[in-house]
Amino acid sequence: MKIAIHKRDNSYSEEWIKYCEKNGIPVKIVDCYQSDIIAQLEDCDALMWHFHHAIPKDILFAKQLMYSLEAADKIVFPDFNTIWHFDDKVGQKYLMEAKGSQMVPSYVFYFKSDALKWINETEFPKVFKLRVGASSQNVKLVNSRKEAIQLVRQAFGSGFKQYNAWISLKETYRKYKIGDTKLLDVIKGIVRLAYRTEFEKFSVDQKGYIYFQNFIPNNTSDTRIVVVDNKAFGAKRLVRKKDFRASGSHMALYGKELIDETTLKISFDVANKLQLQIVAFDFVYDNGIPLIVEISYGTSIYPYKSCPGYWDSDLNFYEGEFNFCNWMVDQIVRQVKQKELPGH
Repeated sequence: MKIAIHKRDNSYSEEWIKYCEKNGIPVKIVDCYQSDIIAQLEDCDALMWHFHHAIPKDILFAKQLMYSLEAADKIVFPDFNTIWHFDDKVGQKYLMEAKGSQMVPSYVFYFKSDALKWINETEFPKVFKLRVGASSQNVKLVNSRKEAIQLVRQAFGSGFKQYNAWISLKETYRKYKIGDTKLLDVIKGIVRLAYRTEFEKFSVDQKGYIYFQNFIPNNTSDTRIVVVDNKAFGAKRLVRKKDFRASGSHMALYGKELIDETTLKISFDVANKLQLQIVAFDFVYDNGIPLIVEISYGTSIYPYKSCPGYWDSDLNFYEGEFNFCNWMVDQIVRQVKQKELPGH
């Protein structure tokens, strides 16, 4: 058995490699950006690549590579079920509705006339989102029909930029004030006002559709639950001051008592139903009822080092430190071994 890993700084790959080396799991470092990547993988049983939604090169081909390998009977992480809907909120809407999962009611329109008709019949506020983006980027509370109509005109006109340097700078400064980033990051943000980032250069304007979700009031936080290999952990993420958004706020509370059993059960149920290797759920609550806002395959490692422990799928709690990146490797090792059994 040999596992191929694409190495990238500040990604899961650093933990995967350490875990493999510590446990005697044969590993080969590969470069997915090279044209001969398929040849690089000839002597490997699996490929693990933590690609990123904001790296232009990854956006170009990462999913296509992983799908192709999986179609050729190679074990991959993340696999098709886990990532086809990654960073695509519209895709997630269809998936959740098709599977009957408890998602915040969501609406998408591909014709300006349909969107305007709905706006005249619905109630406000609503939450406007682009189908792409993380950490509450491209998310706006729409308080009136007038605001919604302006967004519709833009959606079916000039469209929306995926990256806004000024908004990004304000968010970086907010994080600096709460001690969650460095002054250097603020300075870099100021420089970006004059120079376009690589992501901005390659990003395609979002147009030709418009997407809304119901606004669920009275939530001063959301709940992030991550499920990996039939284990779960999570946190309460606080909303920004004078805002409604919690994702990306970098203000979180960690404690076993903050996570309710119903939310955990839904998380395990949906993860199993969708056959996801890893998933991060964002929940808000409508009169105590957990509703999924969106899902992601990728989540930062470091905030969850503050978690007091994790749950298994029977909701038994295991107190103490853990490394969820190791669980990803465990999954792949099991899949490889199962494939090697007679009859597979």
